[in-house]
Amino acid sequence: MHLWSDVALPAFATLFVIIDPLGLTPVFVALTQDQTPVERRRIARLSVLLAAGVLLLFAFFGKAILGLFGISMPAFRIAGGILLFMIAVEMLFEKRAERRRRALSHKEPPHAWRAVDDVWVFPLGIPLIAGPGAITSVILLMGRHAGDAAAQTIVVSILLAVLLFTWLLFTIVSHAAHFLSETAVRAISRVLGIILAALAVEFVLTGLKGAGLVMRAAAGG
Repeated sequence: MHLWSDVALPAFATLFVIIDPLGLTPVFVALTQDQTPVERRRIARLSVLLAAGVLLLFAFFGKAILGLFGISMPAFRIAGGILLFMIAVEMLFEKRAERRRRALSHKEPPHAWRAVDDVWVFPLGIPLIAGPGAITSVILLMGRHAGDAAAQTIVVSILLAVLLFTWLLFTIVSHAAHFLSETAVRAISRVLGIILAALAVEFVLTGLKGAGLVMRAAAGG
């Protein structure tokens, strides 16, 4: 009961809300709207595997990694927010589709534009699944139970379960996404672009606040 109430439940609530598999699923659909079902399943698998690797790495070595490079979590949040905002702008104005058409018009080899458009690395794997919030959460959860192997094992198990659920949702919609019309997917993509832009700004503001810059600006004003 101690491990369930003090470790398992808080870890599940934190990681499920932060990673947000349900919220990521329509984003996955929008980002992979031009892919075949086979490509969508590949992107789903690779994005979750990448996120799992990153989050496990930070779960066990997070503080040491950031300290080694002199990177603070506020700086990580700001960088992630800026990158996410760039993707949001592309979703809003369909820059990705435009880039693809331009590449094809110049008769470039398929890998020349497909490699650029591999969304499983960015933004799906990082920072949407393994974002600053998720990284911060696993570092804090593991640090809270430092020295308790049983508790840390539970945290890692719950992390993997949430990621597995994310992969299952992505795989399910990979089969059903073709039922959505192009107009509907484009509309969803633009709405989600606005949401992603707001989320990106929130990342930046949180990072600035963590660095003390927001408070200083307010005090200076």
